[in-house]
Amino acid sequence: MIIVTGSVTARPNSFEELRRASLDHVRRSRTEPGCISHSVQVDCEDPMRLFFFERWSDMDALKTHFVQPGSVQFIGAIRSLAASSASISMYEARPTG
Repeated sequence: MIIVTGSVTARPNSFEELRRASLDHVRRSRTEPGCISHSVQVDCEDPMRLFFFERWSDMDALKTHFVQPGSVQFIGAIRSLAASSASISMYEARPTG
């Protein structure tokens, strides 16, 4: 399994638009083959920051996700709405129990 975490900080005048785009992206991503879970939350310590948590069955599914037209459009939205660059981290994991 591949776990992806990421975050993006919005400008005050772009938060709602970025939140909507993020929710659309999460909902669309959940329908893709190999997506186990995909979510976005508002950071309790920084209400302008959105945090993403994703689980994918394997790297091939994640690579396919990144080239989907909706994902490409979402990255464009982030670039135009964010106050700073988005961060993303990927981890390979397996259940322990």
